[in-house]
Amino acid sequence: MSVAAGVAQLVTVIVGAPLVIGLMRQVRARMEGRAGGGVGQPWRDIRKQMGKQQITPRGTTIVFTAAPVVLAATTLLIAAIAPLVATGSPLDSTADLFAVVGLLFLGTVAVTLAGIDTGTSFGGMGASREITIAALVEPTILMAVFALSIPAGSANLGALVAHTLAHPGQVASVAGVLAFVALVMVIVAETGRLPVDNPATHLELTMVHEAMVLEYAGPRLALVEWASAMRLTVLLALLANLFVPWGIATDRPSISGIAIGVLAVAVKVGAAAVVLAGAEVFIAKLRLFRVPELLAGSFVLALLAVTAANFFTG
Repeated sequence: MSVAAGVAQLVTVIVGAPLVIGLMRQVRARMEGRAGGGVGQPWRDIRKQMGKQQITPRGTTIVFTAAPVVLAATTLLIAAIAPLVATGSPLDSTADLFAVVGLLFLGTVAVTLAGIDTGTSFGGMGASREITIAALVEPTILMAVFALSIPAGSANLGALVAHTLAHPGQVASVAGVLAFVALVMVIVAETGRLPVDNPATHLELTMVHEAMVLEYAGPRLALVEWASAMRLTVLLALLANLFVPWGIATDRPSISGIAIGVLAVAVKVGAAAVVLAGAEVFIAKLRLFRVPELLAGSFVLALLAVTAANFFTG
């Protein structure tokens, strides 16, 4: 049944990720007084892009071609090993904090190199901005989750979720609250949401993620957008399960347990997406030079979370 749980996680992320993006866009549209394209619009966009001609810019190398595949593959691997629907998956032993952060960074580097490979000014600009943000985000993720691993005695994500299930009071501790705020801030930055980046605009001077993928078209663009949606979905699901793991199936899950786990993660990710989209309506994009200050603040919160976890655990 652990294999079935892993398959359920992958299917849930693959199918549900575009719907999460569609839900966020629809929430924003309704709050801004617009009709919106509907929750299923991202799926229609992906289908449309799949039918378009694939274009490879002159002078690019295999880096440009491989980047969408690497981004999608690393995200799917995280979805397969992370405790999203159930703990104790066949790859649970590899679901280590450092492995997951490394996979996230590998996908980021692939897209960054693709932006540089195009040789355009916008691609290089977006790549430099993205790698600067990533250099501040990845250590914060490590520190924040490490704060949660101290009372659990393990850096394995499945063990962290199991520890929270056994000791729910840890979520409301000082370390838990600080780690949660830090993770929310870095997930917003990692996925290119407001106030760090604005996914709804193509204004050249403010673009980060969009600047790196301007040269993609057709199936490759569809894969990049799909992988980015899966990345957001996986990170929101991980955030939810690390702090609100109720509903997740435990070791040796039954079919009903897996079904409940899928429903639980769908509800939690949907609720997080609605809250995030609603908050974006009232948030303005930060100036680029203020973003490091925001991310430095998140790192300080994560560091304080580690200190508090050591103090109260000791």
